[in-house]
Amino acid sequence: MKPTQKPMVKEKNPAAVALGRLGGLKGGKARAKMLTAAQRKASAQKATQTQ
Repeated sequence: MKPTQKPMVKEKNPAAVALGRLGGLKGGKARAKMLTAAQRKASAQKATQTQ
């Protein structure tokens, strides 16, 4: 009979989680700011076609 193994759960570093969240929150806005109106429109149209 094989012994049952418990899956290892890794603890996340709270500082790394906060830093990743911070980048994620401002990433979309920063990207949209760099795009032209035509690029934003093309991106939005592409997104609606995939759904």
